[in-house]
Amino acid sequence: MRPIKHAERGLTFVAGRLFNTIQFFNKYKPNPSFTPKWSDKPLLKSWQKSKPTLGWPRTTDSLCPQCVIEAREEIISGKREVTDLLNEKVGEIKAQIIERDGQIWMVKDCPIHGHIEDLMAIDSKFLTHIEAMFPGRDIPAHNDETLHNHGSSTIKYGRGAVLTVDLTNRCNMMCDPCFMDANQVGFVHELSMDDVKEILDNAISIKPRRQMSVQFSGGEPTISPHFIEAIRYSRKVGYNSVQAATNGIEFAKSKEFCRQAAEAGLRYVYLQFDGIGNDANAHRQVGNLFDVKLRAINNLHEAGVEIVLVTTLVNGINNDQVGSIIRFALENPKKIAFLSFQPVSFTGRDEEITPDRRMQQRYTLSHLAHDVKNQVGITEPTRDWFPLSLMGAFADFADLVHGPEAEWGQVSCGCHPNCGVGTAVMIDKELKEMRPVPEFLNIPNLVSDMRKITDAARSKWMSNLMMGLALLKHYNPYKSPSQFTLYELFKKFDKSFGLTGKDYGRVDGKRSKDDIEKRRSDRWNFLFIAGMWFQDLFNYDFRRTEMCIIPYGTQEGEISFCAYNTGIGWRNIIEHMHQNATVAKWYKEHGRHEVFAGGKDVPLNEKAHNMILNEVDIQRPNKPHMEGPKTAAEEMQMMRKLYQEMILKKNNIKADAPVQIKGLSRQKKSEEQEAVPVG
Repeated sequence: MRPIKHAERGLTFVAGRLFNTIQFFNKYKPNPSFTPKWSDKPLLKSWQKSKPTLGWPRTTDSLCPQCVIEAREEIISGKREVTDLLNEKVGEIKAQIIERDGQIWMVKDCPIHGHIEDLMAIDSKFLTHIEAMFPGRDIPAHNDETLHNHGSSTIKYGRGAVLTVDLTNRCNMMCDPCFMDANQVGFVHELSMDDVKEILDNAISIKPRRQMSVQFSGGEPTISPHFIEAIRYSRKVGYNSVQAATNGIEFAKSKEFCRQAAEAGLRYVYLQFDGIGNDANAHRQVGNLFDVKLRAINNLHEAGVEIVLVTTLVNGINNDQVGSIIRFALENPKKIAFLSFQPVSFTGRDEEITPDRRMQQRYTLSHLAHDVKNQVGITEPTRDWFPLSLMGAFADFADLVHGPEAEWGQVSCGCHPNCGVGTAVMIDKELKEMRPVPEFLNIPNLVSDMRKITDAARSKWMSNLMMGLALLKHYNPYKSPSQFTLYELFKKFDKSFGLTGKDYGRVDGKRSKDDIEKRRSDRWNFLFIAGMWFQDLFNYDFRRTEMCIIPYGTQEGEISFCAYNTGIGWRNIIEHMHQNATVAKWYKEHGRHEVFAGGKDVPLNEKAHNMILNEVDIQRPNKPHMEGPKTAAEEMQMMRKLYQEMILKKNNIKADAPVQIKGLSRQKKSEEQEAVPVG
């Protein structure tokens, strides 16, 4: 062990004693909260933060899946007014969140459609730990009536973190599951550049004025003709982080396209990444999809864009890939900065999933925490994982230090503790030595002391001094990577929140190639492993919706991510309201865009890459095997087969004769589903 570790240990002991001594006096007569320029309300003290009802059993407001689908169809067909969603509780029912045999379940009953239940966590102790760490809601949204007016789905708390803007509902793939049922709805909904500008301008006009990121999504955003211009405009008006949620095909095909996006200001790509090897990506129905991902990573990194791998986890399909993807990131720390695992949400093409497949494929945040431990051998689920909203405490401290004259509030993850969780690993980019951050930094106690500093609201100098002592107090140098030092710890913290004003390389719209390289020169990669679980109609909770930090920017205001994609289905309604043309008319006027499906390969100019791959992970020795249909498409094929076998043969009709299978209606499927036991 390096001698400096012993010196650091002694320093942490002294810092702890000094912090406690100062805090003994610091807790008396805290300064009042100031009202910053970016808000019309003062910053909240920790004791002023409200919380939704947590623990169990508890009652919440939810939705009946069948009532919602029926109501949505009536609105879209014109039989019902969209204003009903603002004035009535359409499809809403009460739900109970209960503990059963060490697991957490949501159970609810619709007076029309009967009993529904779904799994919330396989480990009640894990969810107990996560909820206990929730620091409270963010500052209430205010002066926002023009954007937040969606009845029960209205966002009520927080400043948001990532504004999602769907540039188009067109896509160059045919994935299952798909949030938006891309390429399948019969019409095109695509934003004009004027639409994009209006949405972006509106989002930064309300209070609290948020230093939000903006993520362009779809469909596939890169096939929008306004993709590059939208990035450039976002940077111009003040968004410090511009992202794209993409399958990577266009980036893999063209280095020039990557260069143009980077020069326009694209900072992050949220890259769809379901596993290691083409086999792990086979359910996406593109023959060489993994090769596409590797080329996209290489091209984007070379252009100066950072990569976040985004994995939709489906139990029985690719849940074995948690460990494989983390190992991939650990082996390639200079290129992979962030992992976002997203347990499947049964919506879009999968909204009418059968109960049997839903229970087989359901994957929760507790599954993720246990899979990281079991597949990688790091982190303890009830010790090293925290709600994403815990980051709000860090944002509160940064808001204090940046002072009342700050033009923007810090990015704050104030979501419900059931929405997202995270842990982190510190990696030496040179030696590839790594340690989970909670092993050498006591996160719960650090946050507790940090909130005391924030509540006291002293000067910037005093607050930063106290924060430095708190970091020292809760740092264990013996558990950190061998080359990691206290200096690196302070540098990481300062780099993330800009507390001292030191230049680590700009991240705003004026950043240059030199700025990018300056930030990348950091020897240490803080690899954040996050789990974000978007709701579907079976586990919907309005207490989560009203705290959403990932609002969709739309032509009808800002709507919670889950309320837009699931919930009452604002996406379906708004896209119908603002559709550009039928698919047939669009193709006639604009031509067809290429779609890669049915095992078709993406043509690549170059297949070589310099990523390090684990050969064992490519072979998938623990590949899951699920019985029965695995997708909505396979379920439909099975239904057609049953129809042919049970109806056509019975009535002596030839299978190749034209038949109307409208008998497989939602109502009949609903009756069949209710006959299948759940849970």
